Amino acid sequence: MIGNIPKIKHIDSDNFFLIAGPCAIEGEEMAFKIAENIFDITNKLKIPFIFKGSFKKANRSRIDSFTGIGDKKALEILKKVGEKFKIPTITDIHEVKDAEIASKYVDILQIPAFLVRQTDLLVAAAKTGKHVSLKKGQFMSPESMSHAVKKIKDSGNENALITERGNMFGYQDLIVDFRGIPTMKQYAPVILDVTHSLQQPNQSTGITGGRPEMIETLAKAGIASGVDGIFLETHFDPKNAKSDGANMLDLNNLEDILTKLIKIKKALI
Repeated sequence: MIGNIPKIKHIDSDNFFLIAGPCAIEGEEMAFKIAENIFDITNKLKIPFIFKGSFKKANRSRIDSFTGIGDKKALEILKKVGEKFKIPTITDIHEVKDAEIASKYVDILQIPAFLVRQTDLLVAAAKTGKHVSLKKGQFMSPESMSHAVKKIKDSGNENALITERGNMFGYQDLIVDFRGIPTMKQYAPVILDVTHSLQQPNQSTGITGGRPEMIETLAKAGIASGVDGIFLETHFDPKNAKSDGANMLDLNNLEDILTKLIKIKKALI
């Protein structure tokens, strides 16, 4: 399903896995609060869980947007979460130098969609030996992701993952073409990033919008189309989150949605 990721518990081998957490690490208390809530829910539902948090936000529309609490501080929090709950962790990297630095703290390196064609970044991530999650560019076809995966494998790393996060549909919307899921599964395990696929970018305010009311619908469609994992960002107070609050899932709604997804997954087996 996802390969030999250290610390991941395949509680139910027939289940999908979940990558979830806040958009950005805002502090230790919030990270542990979110991680503990998701951990309890996924343990109850027997879903393998990977904790996600960005140690910095390099891709911001406005110069005054929140970018992080400090790289080392945020990475140390991610490491503590992984050690505390004995779960794998994932964060995104933006520069070649980030690969080696972040690999000392997390189990999976995520390549942002806008950077997935940057060969030097992919090679640097691959050479750490960590799993590498490649976010499909909003401007890329499913077939073109085969080349991104090949860059990872040709660098001596067989642990590539692909994350679907929608395609640009005009200037201010995204749409997921589910025909791409089986296509990309030929190259690597496929994850559906539900929350980022519901973004509404390029707003005049410089703050990305979103449609969180569609999270459940999109997640259901993802499971039905055969994705291996679901990625979503969640927060106990999305409206006051420092990054991507407009499209994050309220943590209070997570268990209900996951319960419904399990039913769909079991119906497909």
